Amino acid sequence: MSNSNDPRPPPPHPEQLEGDDTYRYLSGLGNSFSSEAVPGSLPAGQNSPLLCPLGLYAEQLSGTSFTTPRHRNLRTWLYRIKPSVTHEPFHPRDPANRRLVGDFDDRSTTVATPTQLRWRPEEVPRAPPHVDFVDGLYTICGAGSSFLRHGFAIHMYAANKSMDGCAFCNADGDFLIVPQQGKLLITTECGKMLVPPGEIVVIPQGFRFAVDLPDGPSRGYVSEIFGAHFQLPDLGPIGANGLASSRDFLSPTAWFEQAQRPGYTIVQKYGGELFTATQDFSPFNVVAWHGNYVPYKYDLSKFCPFNTVLFDHADPSVNTVLTAPTDKPGVALLDFVIFPPRWLVAENTFRPPYYHRNCMSEFMGLIYGIYEAKADGFLPGGASLHSCMTPHGPDTKTYEATISCLGDAANNEPSRLHGTLAFMFESALIPRVCRWALESPSRDLDYYQCWIGLKSHFSHDDHDRDGGSATPGDDKDEKN
Repeated sequence: MSNSNDPRPPPPHPEQLEGDDTYRYLSGLGNSFSSEAVPGSLPAGQNSPLLCPLGLYAEQLSGTSFTTPRHRNLRTWLYRIKPSVTHEPFHPRDPANRRLVGDFDDRSTTVATPTQLRWRPEEVPRAPPHVDFVDGLYTICGAGSSFLRHGFAIHMYAANKSMDGCAFCNADGDFLIVPQQGKLLITTECGKMLVPPGEIVVIPQGFRFAVDLPDGPSRGYVSEIFGAHFQLPDLGPIGANGLASSRDFLSPTAWFEQAQRPGYTIVQKYGGELFTATQDFSPFNVVAWHGNYVPYKYDLSKFCPFNTVLFDHADPSVNTVLTAPTDKPGVALLDFVIFPPRWLVAENTFRPPYYHRNCMSEFMGLIYGIYEAKADGFLPGGASLHSCMTPHGPDTKTYEATISCLGDAANNEPSRLHGTLAFMFESALIPRVCRWALESPSRDLDYYQCWIGLKSHFSHDDHDRDGGSATPGDDKDEKN
């Protein structure tokens, strides 16, 4: 029986259809899966037999060191028609994508600034020129180094063309991709995934993949982490259930193509630079696989948010979907946090996000709707960056509209925040910003103006309006 009052969208069928293709998924995050496109193509009882079934090659893809503790050890065995080593030597890609960064100590390409930054949505280029995902990817900011296996990068992309005759491989780290406009059809060595706006997809380090645009032009956001992998956050006193459920993460099932592909190009991102190698076959020739190191996607509408139910504003960490932890407990290399539709019920409380200075750095994006702390200027497809200890918070219009309801009984009534989906990449590292991002025509140079109109509402009865002396009784530290 359906519940017409249920605010959530109906759950999708486990199979999703696009054209004549069927995309089937395996449910669960952190599970050990097995999948075969041809029955009997997985070896029985061992990983690397003398002869694999159907004449396939066995190839292991390791996402962690061999000796990483078992509960964090990640690897997958791929059974493929030809091994991935069968290619010509790598050469620097021509033309290069000079707006990609993998080492943020390079002061020729990045700048340190504590200024609050905001960007309007980047226009998706109209063809011609034809721009695919690889050429449409550009770095905004980041910290650390892919060479040192510690740090992160935040990119955006705008593409108008599917990848054709080529595949991308990121040797630097994991990609978390957030499409904002246009579906992505992503083919990986483990199979295919259809990812519309409102969903995310994680492509772990080392997987080869290709991005098609079934809806036409697409744009979105990408976070990249070096030397770590995403995982679900601990729930602490929340208990065993809530936030993102592991069963709602979906991984692809085996799919392969066998045709010869002379001149097929592998584009490898290595140290933030692009290299290419050619081969005569598709890299998507994996007939079967098993393991726990796999790409996956997640529908953000399935997130179960928690919130305050009496007074005050919960910290945004309560909305963490995925985290990449550091060695220090509770401190993240990168958190992926969302601000989804939800009920606001706190009484006698300023319900929008509070004014804040944070030891973490916050990059925000907007998938659709209006963000609750910014009445104007923060648009779907746009972005903002508030770095370590840089003040930020609701704009003047939001603050004044909220406190104008003071004393109104309706101000304490529950209200449902709907029609919006914002997110945040948050890191303990201090980012450096790419010069082209600072010089971009999309940068909102007047962003600071959204707070300039905040006026003083302070009042008290003392004749000394400069606050020089305290009135008798103000000193609460009494002597016995």
